[in-house]
Amino acid sequence: MPLVYDKLFALLKEKGLKKYSLRKEKVIGVSALESMRTGTGHIDTRTIEKLCAYLNCQPGDIMEYIPEKEEK
Repeated sequence: MPLVYDKLFALLKEKGLKKYSLRKEKVIGVSALESMRTGTGHIDTRTIEKLCAYLNCQPGDIMEYIPEKEEK
């Protein structure tokens, strides 16, 4: 999957937050959080908006596009 969310988990650590706080505050569901962690599935823009509002950040602060390598 070309979108990776490593920046999100780094930002949480930087702010002293746990993944649990996102679930507790109903910012993101368990399945969406697991999809982001494993790089499977898709996250909708409403989830990105909620995360950005909660963390006071921009989408580029929580995700990154990494093109897939083409096979020859």
